[in-house]
Amino acid sequence: MDTQQLQKTHYDTIAAEYTAHYGDIWSQKYRYKFFNQPMFANIALADKKVVEAMCGSGETTGYLLENGARVIGIDISEQEISHFRERWTDCEAICASILETGLESNSCDVVAIVGGLHHVHPYVSDAIAEIYRILKPGGYLCFLEPHKGSFPDAIRNFWYKRDRKYFADNEEAIDLDQLKKEFSSKFSFVKEQYKGNVAYLFVLSSLILRIPLSWKPIYSPFLLWLESLIEKFQGKLFSCVVICQWQKR
Repeated sequence: MDTQQLQKTHYDTIAAEYTAHYGDIWSQKYRYKFFNQPMFANIALADKKVVEAMCGSGETTGYLLENGARVIGIDISEQEISHFRERWTDCEAICASILETGLESNSCDVVAIVGGLHHVHPYVSDAIAEIYRILKPGGYLCFLEPHKGSFPDAIRNFWYKRDRKYFADNEEAIDLDQLKKEFSSKFSFVKEQYKGNVAYLFVLSSLILRIPLSWKPIYSPFLLWLESLIEKFQGKLFSCVVICQWQKR
């Protein structure tokens, strides 16, 4: 089975569980504070055409719409796109691969990806090349991904090999340094910020850790507060993810 079909089948299978855990109120609170605000900081989203790539059921869509963006959701999973269409009836939704979106060249202002690029190995570079094609000059690629070379990545690699229910065989943290070398002539690297510690694991990633949703209201307020304190000191080595803004040259 090729990589794209593998991911399509994988997310068609876990779509309902994924939406329940990553879209609950506490995951949304986490996303708003630790992902959305830094990911789109200093980008005027009002009336901009924003592609939410590998969108799932649209967990970033609400924030984008609140800030006036015109959102297009793209996902290879028919189940996820169906959930997206039901949830965000005023947004365009496309069931397609990030490797071949079908969108016109130089047509989008922003492409946003939250935890999607590490699902397309070994074609991460091809995905970014397609994003570059559809972005307008001066447009932004805003993404958040697990990154190589961190302590959490070492744990993640151990977990990936043993958790066959929630991880596909091709998933792998991105090599950010290599990608920056490869695309240095095409993008300016505006922002690079490292995030994710205790609340990332136990609030946002409750599905992976098999934590019942009913438990999350009990501990989430404290862990969200604790994450705010820890992230000031954690740095690249101890962070779960990296947030980047790249601008098309």
